[in-house]
Amino acid sequence: MSEKITSLLDRIRELEKDIDREIEEQRQKAEAAIKSGVAHFTDEVRAHHRKLKTGLIKYVFGGSLPFLLSAPVTYALIVPLLLLDLFATLHQKVCFPLYGIRQVRRADYIVLDRHRLSYLNGLEKLNCVYCGYGNGVIAYAREIAGRTEQYWCPIKHAKNVRSPHSRYSRFFDYGDAQGYRSKLQELRKAIDTL
Repeated sequence: MSEKITSLLDRIRELEKDIDREIEEQRQKAEAAIKSGVAHFTDEVRAHHRKLKTGLIKYVFGGSLPFLLSAPVTYALIVPLLLLDLFATLHQKVCFPLYGIRQVRRADYIVLDRHRLSYLNGLEKLNCVYCGYGNGVIAYAREIAGRTEQYWCPIKHAKNVRSPHSRYSRFFDYGDAQGYRSKLQELRKAIDTL
């Protein structure tokens, strides 16, 4: 990989850290303190949140017909999501020790905390749990797949890939046979450092 690409990737990582710091500053301005991984609001903020809560009946019947008709289709995705979660976990539990790859921490990707917000009604809380789980499972599986791809086939595609996983930029260029043959083991060893 060129020095320019390495430099750009390092800048991206620094920008991501800056974004994380900015989000934390905004969280503090919102009077939310994080204690043991859980956000705690002041009594005044919680009282204000409860006033903004939409009642369940108003929420359900105030929604549009397409919203109501599409809900079963959306919720049906729970089956493939559960299967993806199960099989991605099984894959890494069985294969990663054989490859010498550190396992992905599921809890780093599947975060369920929005249901604690007092301005959400019961259905909104359920939706937040569902979305947090679904997007978390996809991110978790993507990281497992990315580590697996880095081990077995760290070669970029000839065609540009939209929104590739975070490891992809360090893969060998399409057609770089020399780099692939000479540095594959080095890239495999770097899996846990990215």
